[in-house]
Amino acid sequence: MKEIRQERLTGERALFQGKNLAIYDTVFADGESPLKESENIGLYETLFKWKYPLWYGKHIRLENCTFADTARAGVWYTDDIAMKNCVIDAPKTFRRCDGIVLEDVTLPNAQETLWSCKNVRLSRVRAKGDYFAMNAEDMELDDFTLTGNYGFDGAKNIVIRGARMLTKDAFWNSENVTVYDSFLSGEYLGWNAKNLTFVNCTIESLQGLCYVENLVMKNCKLVDTTLAFEYSSVRAELVGRVDSVKNPSSGRICADDFGEIILEADKVDPAATDIVRRGDAREALSASGGGSSLRGKACRAEL
Repeated sequence: MKEIRQERLTGERALFQGKNLAIYDTVFADGESPLKESENIGLYETLFKWKYPLWYGKHIRLENCTFADTARAGVWYTDDIAMKNCVIDAPKTFRRCDGIVLEDVTLPNAQETLWSCKNVRLSRVRAKGDYFAMNAEDMELDDFTLTGNYGFDGAKNIVIRGARMLTKDAFWNSENVTVYDSFLSGEYLGWNAKNLTFVNCTIESLQGLCYVENLVMKNCKLVDTTLAFEYSSVRAELVGRVDSVKNPSSGRICADDFGEIILEADKVDPAATDIVRRGDAREALSASGGGSSLRGKACRAEL
């Protein structure tokens, strides 16, 4: 493997179609697409300062590298790329890539990042930006932080563990998403999703978890969450109080207590959803816009 050390490379396509290169302590300065169509490339302590550095590549490894904010749209149409201890201060990185591994990577300017990518593994990644991972598929994320709206719109087959997400409209139009041991805050969470599951999560949302087909929640908290579950089919075992439930389409919702319950018979069938207060005897309570029943005991059995 050829080594390149402490170079300053400029001009368009500086190492076009490079193969079998180990690049150390190098700066890719002005000049687009310096490593376009490259293969078997190792990059160490290297800085990218200009646009489109890694397009149509294969088998790329980066450690302790930096993408400046001007290195926009940095990695597109590239397969089998791994980054460790890197900072990416540029938007629109990763588009239509297959096989991405990121470990200890920071993305402070992550707008429109990881769009339409497949087979993605993220560990200890910190990202800030809107429309993160739109239409991505087959992702696993562990110890993940996201600040930015519209995350994971249209994404499929996603598993997230140990995340903290401040994101309005997250998981819209998504399919087969499971989130474990995480905190999520944002309005309109999960609308139009299919097969959306939360386990041991804390969620804060205005009008969240609506229009969901097959919503499952196990041992979750809904804090300051109002008008939840509208037109959703739901099986939810919740800890603590739920402030407001509105017009779920079907299923079972169990919690320690409930605030407002809205079941409007002209919009949904109130009998299609059991709303259960944990530990209470069987009782009936009125709800605005129609009747509802709260039935106690055995929350877990049917989830």
